[in-house]
Amino acid sequence: MEDHKEELILILAGYQKEMEFFLQTNPGLRSRFPIHIDFPDYNQQELLHIAEQLCAKRQYTLPADTKTLLLKLLLQHSSNNDNFGNARTVRNMIERAIRHQAVRLMSKTSITRQELILIEPVDLKEVKE
Repeated sequence: MEDHKEELILILAGYQKEMEFFLQTNPGLRSRFPIHIDFPDYNQQELLHIAEQLCAKRQYTLPADTKTLLLKLLLQHSSNNDNFGNARTVRNMIERAIRHQAVRLMSKTSITRQELILIEPVDLKEVKE
């Protein structure tokens, strides 16, 4: 790396505590990575907005009761988990909810367009991160 430092950019990313441990494993690492940028976690409203965007991009909607449950689940996940994935967790939750919604709708004999685009609270209830 040192011989080609003008031609190379190396980005390391990870959880703050684990990255600190990594940099301490070798005395020369910290000097080789002099720039450290800490990105704060998204807050609950930002995470909800990300969920809404993910759904909208795939033409799904989240009614108010689903949003309320999603916020509750996000709060539980973030407070119980040092490695809370933040936006990645939201993406995983939405993708699982979409799969649950599809399975739930399979048992119906007829489905409206509104039912096809709606993520209900029940679709989130079994979502675990």
